[in-house]
Amino acid sequence: MASAAEQLATNMSWGAFGKAKELRQRILFALALLVIYRLGTYIPMPGIDPQQLQQFIEQTQSGILGVFNMFSGGAVSRMAIFSLGIMPYISASIIMQLMTSMVPTLEALKKEGEAGRKKINQYTRYGTVLLATVQAYGVAVGLSGQGLALNPGPFFIASSVITLVGGTMFLMWLGEQITARGIGNGISLIIYVGIIAELPRALAQFFELGRTGQIAAWLIMVIMVGAVAVIAFVVFLERAQRRILVQYPKRQVGAKMYGGDSSHLPLKVNTSGVIPPIFASSLLLMPATVAGFAGDGGSEILQTVTALLGRGQPLFLGIYIALVVFFCFFYTAVVFNPEDVAENLKKQGGFVPGIRPGKRTAEYLDYVLTRITTVGAAYLAAVCVLPEILISRFAVPFYFGGTSLLIVVSVTMDTISQVQSHLLAHQYEGLIEKSRLGGKNRAKARAGRKPERRR
Repeated sequence: MASAAEQLATNMSWGAFGKAKELRQRILFALALLVIYRLGTYIPMPGIDPQQLQQFIEQTQSGILGVFNMFSGGAVSRMAIFSLGIMPYISASIIMQLMTSMVPTLEALKKEGEAGRKKINQYTRYGTVLLATVQAYGVAVGLSGQGLALNPGPFFIASSVITLVGGTMFLMWLGEQITARGIGNGISLIIYVGIIAELPRALAQFFELGRTGQIAAWLIMVIMVGAVAVIAFVVFLERAQRRILVQYPKRQVGAKMYGGDSSHLPLKVNTSGVIPPIFASSLLLMPATVAGFAGDGGSEILQTVTALLGRGQPLFLGIYIALVVFFCFFYTAVVFNPEDVAENLKKQGGFVPGIRPGKRTAEYLDYVLTRITTVGAAYLAAVCVLPEILISRFAVPFYFGGTSLLIVVSVTMDTISQVQSHLLAHQYEGLIEKSRLGGKNRAKARAGRKPERRR
């Protein structure tokens, strides 16, 4: 027999969505802030030569600037006020996650609950300002060195740093507002909208290659069918998880008996998310970016390394797979600690059937996590390498990359699940309100009923 939650989920429809006024307001609020973000990606920085900028972007598009341009929704190619995007905040968040697992003071702060979480968030904001300032200064100096500034000098550098840092902090505020008062994760939605906004242009370029005969028509069909299959594969594995049975013993408190229930500890196949592809692609594209800034004056060693690490080259693919696998295991170890989970289960009286609580449980969780992380690392490597081969061999647009595909699918699934949760909560509220009204009506009916006379 289906549970109450499953019955409610099957009854959700557009009619239920139309009645959920709060959910509509949240969605409209999030859309309004995302429109503001997209408008900001078209506001250029002051003091930039647009013609020189366009030539420079065309020369360095294949480097790490292409990755930043994708995450910023094309703001880098226009050198807009949101050129740094939200990446400094993401980098600061990842650094804080690493530090909370290595620094005892921050680890203790993390365990303090809501107060500790607020302090960590405040430290993350400070780190965002610091990283954004360093990156903005590097961008300003690089623009001056490449001759892209109309009036290079200290004033241009100062104004560029203030503009770029202010844009990043404004985006961080937008993301927090979307998370608190909108729907979904605001930071993820900002990156998602940036990728989706540039996708139509990439598709137009792709079909234009087919129209001019540079790509065969049968190859276009194969790539489109393959893209649908890859998306289905990504959705399947992003939802895949290993559920470990956890049993809670019965305990008697007074005259009542509690416990005796069982639950599941879900372990996702891809615990690390999209962090490994982002880190791996950024590190691999660094030599190409340095060579692009160096121009013809670069050393022969740098030119040789850049040629060997070209997109689609065997050395590039081999190192890319190794980095994805490494970051997958590394980040999984950071976000999931088997010893802490085993200790929490022991404190709550829970245990895995057939496994002793404590150290043995931690070893078992580590064993299971290692096995499923191996599957997740292989899945990430396959999804990321296949588009790289298509890009290098068949000139498929860059936005078909594995990293962008993972981000789009993951954010879409997370947002849809939150919408369903809001609809489910709205239906529960409606049922509770109906039960209250029904109880009041029955009480009024009983109160208004005249007592019968005794004969």
